[in-house]
Amino acid sequence: MRVVIAGAGAVGRSVANELLENGHEVLLIDKDPTKVSVERVPSAEWLLADACEITSLDEAALERCQVVIAASGDDKVNLVVSLLAKTEYGVPRVVARVNHPANEWLFNDSWGVDVAVSTPRLMSALVEEAVSVGDLVRLLRFSQGDANLVELTLPEGAALAGTRVGEVAWPQETALVTIIRGSRVMVPDPDDALAPGDELLFVAATDQEEELERLLTARP
Repeated sequence: MRVVIAGAGAVGRSVANELLENGHEVLLIDKDPTKVSVERVPSAEWLLADACEITSLDEAALERCQVVIAASGDDKVNLVVSLLAKTEYGVPRVVARVNHPANEWLFNDSWGVDVAVSTPRLMSALVEEAVSVGDLVRLLRFSQGDANLVELTLPEGAALAGTRVGEVAWPQETALVTIIRGSRVMVPDPDDALAPGDELLFVAATDQEEELERLLTARP
């Protein structure tokens, strides 16, 4: 898979290294010469250019890539890159970094964003996830389909404790992705019984989150 990353700061370089280790082809773009440090990610391609310019994106051959990651520290730049990648080059998957939570509402399909990643929101969600039992925590928002990755730790005394996954009438537009039980990561099977303390990860429509939380925290 060919991935173009706009923004070669610490975030962009870290993502590039991860993708390269997984066997993907990566091109890093940045207009700041001090950030174009080939020696830090020697296996990547590098382009010193402004990712907000069509000529730069032509040079990067965006039409040949499967994913664009807008990872700069400037939300305006990330929005422009996302919009150009989707509308001008038809990139199948556009992931954008949200630097300021107040701007998160802009990062949607209107701006060409498929997945918006807000570092401050993610960090606060992970804190909530670590200390919250019985509360639904939103970990990640997907722009397409108005869906979110959400987590809830099943509390003691929940009505669903002991119930098999296949017997639960989950809300519409909701999918149980995985069950984390202690050190185990379980792919949900219809015969698996839920247990108190299970960390449940779902992809769920926003308007179904409240119903999902009620279902998981209901008591007999």
